[in-house]
Amino acid sequence: MSQNQGPYVNISTTVQVPNSEYFTIEVLSKLNRRFVIILLLIVTSSCATYHPRNPNNICDIFLGETDWYEAARDSQEKWGTPIFVMMAIMHQESRFVDDAQPERDWFLGFIPLPRDSSAYGYAQAQDPVWGEYLKSAGGFSADRDEFEDAIDFIGWYTDGSHRRLNLSKWDAYGQYLAYHEGRGGYSRRSYQSKPWLKKVANKVKRRSQTYNRQLKGCKGKLDDRIDSWF
Repeated sequence: MSQNQGPYVNISTTVQVPNSEYFTIEVLSKLNRRFVIILLLIVTSSCATYHPRNPNNICDIFLGETDWYEAARDSQEKWGTPIFVMMAIMHQESRFVDDAQPERDWFLGFIPLPRDSSAYGYAQAQDPVWGEYLKSAGGFSADRDEFEDAIDFIGWYTDGSHRRLNLSKWDAYGQYLAYHEGRGGYSRRSYQSKPWLKKVANKVKRRSQTYNRQLKGCKGKLDDRIDSWF
């Protein structure tokens, strides 16, 4: 390398073929196309959002993305709410869709009207309570469409319901009613006039029981994957 040559190698100067101008351009073009394809694959894979294929089985959910299990386990250790209760609430709220939002009405069939609620993300947290979470525990970098932040939010909220309403953190039925109605609504027993909501809360309770049974069968494998050095 001469003193005037920089640290980058010009690929076109390394191809020594007589009358090779067209060949060199063709080689560079192929290399560039391959580089772009590889780059797109890397970006696409890194930005892809995980969607559980079988949201009815907590083992399938976590074995498909062990980072989710680690986040759920961290939330349980931090707030004390069992994983299966938090996951049952999240299933009911969003079916594990990261950008879930309430449906909106359309004026004349094509003009979108404002949504009835600001609920968004995995946990369907509304703007006011999400703001409380950010100030209290989440930090301002938390996002509702990030699973780690959403499961931590559910842990935080259920812990607050336990402290303020004396609701057991294992009580998926009561916790969901407080989650849906707000702690003030739960205190006023607003759910008593909503038979449909009681049915939903019972469904969350049954799902938490199912998740609990399933998790007992795969927890050891999940812990090994998370805690392993390899």
